[in-house]
Amino acid sequence: MAVAELSTSCTKTYSSQLSLSSYSSRFSHHFRRSFRPLPTTRNPTISCSVASDQVQTPIPVQADDLKGKSECYGVFCLTYDLQAEEETKSWKKLINIAVSGAAGMISNHLLFKIASGEVFGPNQPVALKLLGSERSIQALEGVAMELEDSLFPLLREVSIGINPYEVFQDAEWALLIGAKPRGPGMERADLLDINGQIFAEQGKALNASASPNVKVIVVGNPCNTNALICMKNAPNIPAKNFHALTRLDENRAKCQLALKAGVFYDQVSNMTIWGNHSTTQVPDFLNARIKGLPVKEVIKDHKWLEEEFTEKVQKRGGVLIKKWGRSSAASTAVSIVDAIKSLITPTPEGDWFSSGVYTNGNPYGIVEDIVFSMPCRSKGDGDYELVKDVIFDDYLLKRIKKSEAELLAEKRCVAHLTGEGIGFCDLPEDTMLPGEM
Repeated sequence: MAVAELSTSCTKTYSSQLSLSSYSSRFSHHFRRSFRPLPTTRNPTISCSVASDQVQTPIPVQADDLKGKSECYGVFCLTYDLQAEEETKSWKKLINIAVSGAAGMISNHLLFKIASGEVFGPNQPVALKLLGSERSIQALEGVAMELEDSLFPLLREVSIGINPYEVFQDAEWALLIGAKPRGPGMERADLLDINGQIFAEQGKALNASASPNVKVIVVGNPCNTNALICMKNAPNIPAKNFHALTRLDENRAKCQLALKAGVFYDQVSNMTIWGNHSTTQVPDFLNARIKGLPVKEVIKDHKWLEEEFTEKVQKRGGVLIKKWGRSSAASTAVSIVDAIKSLITPTPEGDWFSSGVYTNGNPYGIVEDIVFSMPCRSKGDGDYELVKDVIFDDYLLKRIKKSEAELLAEKRCVAHLTGEGIGFCDLPEDTMLPGEM
């Protein structure tokens, strides 16, 4: 195997326009495990945010104006000729994975799982493209240094930056973790607008720079509506490719059912989280199974299922913070891994998984044009289909409708960011999950 001296390179690219988002600035700073030089580009001219009384229509930016041809040089070319090295002859083609909020705690757990091969497999080389802000650029350098020092054979490239148009270039997976946390006194409507501007810009950047079939998983909250905003600003990417992360909610629900039934959690299947990632979420015990049997046949305490079960799932993050003094970064990272694996691994026969996806064409009668967590199956090709063989009762339908109404209210609140009119916020109540305040 060829041996090369790794080098740190820094470049600055000045732009003629300053974006309003914290994820874009007048310069971009890149650290690469330097196998290929990063092309220098100018920021495109776009409008990233508007006042509440204005309307913003998503305007796609042409990728041809952003991409440049990159060249390998010297011994580094051998790194990409994977068939030339005995160890890598069985490897697949390298994939590009973009991660926003890459200097945060969730990413600190996630990136090393990806680089080790735990996520995409032991013969899948990866390039990590890490997005941060001006404030986090030094921390990103530290993350890149730790990744280098870990000597992951599958990690062939690391790049960092604060310009999403450059960082997202050719990305085949985009894991959008970074978002502004809710501060003291901040209303949910304010958080929707602030983070909505970030995800509107990132949607434009994905539309312009990423692979046309990029798979996008939105983690930053409020993740359902952020995913909708991102999708609406990326009209060239299939709407079906956008996901809002509700897998941690599913994992927590499985854990609580297992504890109540006195079984190990791998005996719990067919767990669905319906709706929004908020306190209106609906953990579905009607369709879930324990050891292949309906939950209500195993857990006879139906009052616990209808009252305590959902509350335990919702409040788990808040309880964790009180116990440990930290948010659930590690388990969130694990749930992102689970969400990715569910899309690249065939779903076990008869089972399904939860993901917040676009509702157009859904078979459940849920209103269209929102991102709503629903049961999904995959053939392992990165795509999914909605599960049709589910049942509903009045209890389940009533709660699904409540979550649907909340997401419609959130959609109205960010209409100026999706090109659908003037934003008007009439959120009925504060439904942020405990632990995410």
